Parts: sequence; structure tokens; C-alpha cells
Amino acid sequence: MIEKISLNSLKFFYFVAKFGSVTIAAQKLFVTQSAVSKQINNLEEAVQAELFERRNKSLILTSKGHLLFNCCQKLFAELDECLLEINKHNFVTKQLVLSCEPTISMKWLIPRLSKFRELGHDFDVVLLTGGGQVDFEKSNIDIAIRRNDFDWGEHIFSEKLVDEYMAVVQNPKNAKNHDILISKSRPNFWNNLNKLNDCKKLLTQYSKVELEHFYLCLEGCLAGLGVTTLSIYMIEKELEYSFLKMLVPAFKDGSAYYLLSHSAFEEDPRKLIFLEWLKQELAASQSALKLKS
Repeated sequence: MIEKISLNSLKFFYFVAKFGSVTIAAQKLFVTQSAVSKQINNLEEAVQAELFERRNKSLILTSKGHLLFNCCQKLFAELDECLLEINKHNFVTKQLVLSCEPTISMKWLIPRLSKFRELGHDFDVVLLTGGGQVDFEKSNIDIAIRRNDFDWGEHIFSEKLVDEYMAVVQNPKNAKNHDILISKSRPNFWNNLNKLNDCKKLLTQYSKVELEHFYLCLEGCLAGLGVTTLSIYMIEKELEYSFLKMLVPAFKDGSAYYLLSHSAFEEDPRKLIFLEWLKQELAASQSALKLKS
């Protein structure tokens, strides 16, 4: 019977069953919804069984659908392992291109990349700075670190790295300035800060001065131009050496950093290695900064 069934239709069925949605399956497979629906219909005709129950706009696996899905899980898992084994040599010595937001790159990531290199992996990480949407194919980017303050789309694979913590800080040697330096790089940043109880009263004591980037806010604060508020991961060393002090305890702003990829992380061993290293390093930062994970 297997000669009557196309592997493509099984793949489409697997994605629909996995995500419970033709729309999401189409996004993951980079095809139209009608193409997915057609493949499902062809498969049901080939096996002469109904694989899904159509309830309103939802798709629910039937008992026979569950049986086929379990088989597909085993089949595609073994196929993935086989393909990885065949292609794993392609990743050796190949550069892993990472895009990361500028200030986090300069203040947190770059100082640690030498530690990653010392681990002796068979690939190098090449860093590009940038923010917002990522065009992986056009820019030849493999992975990207972004905060979840925009919708990167269902077709992008993502893994949470760490929650964002913000800090309001000043240079203790220049505590008399009544300006607060705010980065314009995050939409609604000022309005969101004023909604937080720890910040609302404090911020009324300062006049807002907007700068283009967090790095400028940090340098301005160190120079005594005013207090500022930025990610605590950007000022780990400045706090350690008492170049800056916090005016209120560090607080979550509701966002988090994610590692993004155009393809599944499991398809590239380098991505999994770097993902785990990032999580370990960020956990160490949280511990050093006495943050609750």
C-alpha cells in the first residue's frame, strides 16, 4: 500500500496534526493553505479513512488519525537522525552567523564570546548587530537574539533565553542632575515605565531627555549627564565596579530575550550548542546580579 502514498502528503499531515492547524502548517512548510488541504484530502482518499474531525474551524484527530500520527512521529524522528548524520560534516568549521541587538552585543555578548571560543567547538560565531525583523535568507543569518516586543511570525522557530530586567541607575559621583536619559529605540518605553509602581514616583522627579540608543544613555549616565534606565544585562560590570548604582531594585518589564532561527534548531547541531551556552551564561549573569529566574 505504501506505493500509493506520497511522502509529501505524510509530511503535510504530520504538520497539521502536530500544530492542529492548516494555517500554521502552511506557514511552517512555506506553502498555501489550499495546498495543505489538498494533500490531506489526497491522503485520506489513499488510506480510505477520515483522519480529522472538522469541528467548526478546528481539526481533531480521529482514532485512525492518532494511529497514523504516532507512526509519522517515529518515521520522521528516525529520518531526521539519518539526515543529521549524513550532513553533520557540512557544519564543521562553518561560521554560525548571529544577529543581536547592538547594546546587548557590546555590553554582554562580545565580552563572553572569547569564552565560547575557548571551548574548542568546530565552528566560529560571526556577530552582526541589528534589531527588529530578521531576513535570515537575504542577510545570510543563521540565528538572531531578539526581545519579544514584535511579532516575528509563526514560521520562525524560537527558544526563550531569559526574562528582561530593567534598572534605573545613576553615577554616584554625579547625583545632582535632574535629567533622565531615555532610549528611543523601544516603542512606548517611557509610558510602560510610568505604569510600574517602583518607577512611577521616582520618574516624576526627573525631566526626560531622549537619545537614540541605550548605549548613548549609558555613556551619558557615566558622564554625569543624568540618570538612565536600561537593561540590567547591559551594566553588569558597571554595577560590579560601582561605576553605577541602582535607584530602585531591578524589575521585570514583561518582555524576554529569545533565540530565533529560520529552521528548527535540531537541524543544526551548532545552533543547539550555542543555544545551551547562551542559557548557561545568562543564568550565570542572573545569579551574579541576584535576579530571580
